[in-house]
Amino acid sequence: MARPTRIHAVDAWYHVTARGNERRAVFRDDTDRLHFLELLNEGVGRFGLRVHAYVLLDNHYHLLVETPLANLSAAMQWLGVSYTVWFNRRHRRAGHLFQGRYKAIVIEAESAAWELSRYVHLNPVRVEALGLNKRKQQGLRQGLSGAPDREQVEQRLKRLRQYPWSSYRAYVGLTETVRWLTTGAVLGMAGRSASERQKAYRQYVEEAVREGLAESPWERVEAQMLMGTAAFVKRLRRLARGNAREQPALKQLHERPGWEEAVQVVEKLKGEKWEQFRDRYGDWGRDMTLSLARHCCGMKLRQLTEAAGGLDYGSVSNAVQRLARQAKRDKKLNRLLEQARSTLMNDEM
Repeated sequence: MARPTRIHAVDAWYHVTARGNERRAVFRDDTDRLHFLELLNEGVGRFGLRVHAYVLLDNHYHLLVETPLANLSAAMQWLGVSYTVWFNRRHRRAGHLFQGRYKAIVIEAESAAWELSRYVHLNPVRVEALGLNKRKQQGLRQGLSGAPDREQVEQRLKRLRQYPWSSYRAYVGLTETVRWLTTGAVLGMAGRSASERQKAYRQYVEEAVREGLAESPWERVEAQMLMGTAAFVKRLRRLARGNAREQPALKQLHERPGWEEAVQVVEKLKGEKWEQFRDRYGDWGRDMTLSLARHCCGMKLRQLTEAAGGLDYGSVSNAVQRLARQAKRDKKLNRLLEQARSTLMNDEM
C-alpha cells in the first residue's frame, strides 16, 4: 500500500483524522474518550502541539492542529501508539486499532481554518437521521434536497450543543475551555470582542445546521494533502516528502495546466472558439473540455460549474461521463481525446 505523503513545516496547520480498523469503534465508552483527551493534553506539552479543534466519534476522530516545531509525524505516531497500547490492554485485545496511518491535510489558516473548524464541529450531526450525511449533502449540491423541517433543525441543534466530545461547546461559551485547547486563533478571525467572536462563530456553525452545508470543503483539496490559495499550494509543494514511486500523490503536486489551456487545446482541435461550440446541442467540444479540465487539470466540480458559465453539478458530471461513454464507442473521438490529453499534459500547443 502506498504510504501517504507528508509535509512538515514550522507553524503549519493540519486537519488530521484516523479511522478504526475495518471501521470498528476506537472509542467504546467515555473512559476511552477521556483517556484519548488526556493523551492530547500530554502531546501538547511533549511536542509543543497546538490543538485548535477536535471531535471524537465512535470509530474515528478529527483534529485541527498546529505544529510550531514541524513534528506532526512524531506527535501523531506517539499518540496513535500510546492510545492503541492502552486500549488493547484495557479491552483485552491485540493488533492494529486504526486503519493504516493517520491522514493529514495541510491547510492555509487564513483562508481555511474558519471553515475547517466548522466542518470538525459539525461531525456529530452529520448523520443520516438528521439529514446531513454525505448522500443528503450531495443532493443539496445538486439541488435535489429541500430545506429541513423545524423538528429536524431542533434535533440537529440539540445534538450539536450537547455533544460532550467536541471542542464546539468551548468555542461558543457553553463550557469552560480546557488548558490545552486553543480557541483564540480561530475565533480571532471574526475580528470582534471575545463575546462577539463567540456569537459570530455560533451563528456561522449553526446556520449550516439549520440550512445544510451546500458545499464540501474537500472540493478544494489539492493532491489529497493541501488546502488553501494558489499561492499557498505553490509554496508548500517543495516541502512534500516521500518517494514519488511509492506515493502517487507527489506526482499531482507539479504545476498542472488550467481551464484556459484545456479550452485552447479543444479550440485547436475543432478550429473554432469556445463561444461558438459551448452551447451547440450534441457537440462533443464542451464535454471534452470539461473532461480534460476534470482529469488533466484536477479541477473540482464546483470550479467547473463556474468556469463553464454557471452549469450545475449534475450537468458537469453528466458531460464528463457522457464523453467517456462516447469515446469507447467512437474510435475517431477516442483518438481526438487521447491527442488532446497528450497535448495538454506535455504542453505541445
